[in-house]
Amino acid sequence: MISRILKLEDGVGCEYGLSKWVCIDQAMIDAFAKATGDTQSIHTDPDAARDTPYGSTVAPGFLTLSLLSQMIADAVPRTESESTGINYGFDRVRFVAPVKAGAEIRGRFTLAKYAEPQPGVIETQWNVTVEIKGEEKPALVAQWKNLRFEKEATALKKAG
Repeated sequence: MISRILKLEDGVGCEYGLSKWVCIDQAMIDAFAKATGDTQSIHTDPDAARDTPYGSTVAPGFLTLSLLSQMIADAVPRTESESTGINYGFDRVRFVAPVKAGAEIRGRFTLAKYAEPQPGVIETQWNVTVEIKGEEKPALVAQWKNLRFEKEATALKKAG
């Protein structure tokens, strides 16, 4: 994996890794629909969804998007000096193809930008593609920003 041979800042433009495949089953779709109130029949009613162009239920796009945190944790190891990381937002998100119930997806992460806006704070932007096993089109593509905080900076803030 490239992240083991490069410092993060040296890897701009490099693919850092792939997450494990994640199965998007109907139980996950139903739980997400219940939690978010997105109970459209295309997501939650397999009988009604059979008559749609997709032929089955599909995951809400935001379910796929929400799995990026799990996927990046799997694909891009934390640095030894990192105390925590947070989601900083998206510059672009596109839902390219539907994820049918029972499909498997995984995230592909390429480091697009690296900056240190202040000591102990690292801002990264990842070009992310969520692939669907056996499909040509990805489920989504995104430009995702994260902030990482270094342990030493955290300790200094607490001491000061």
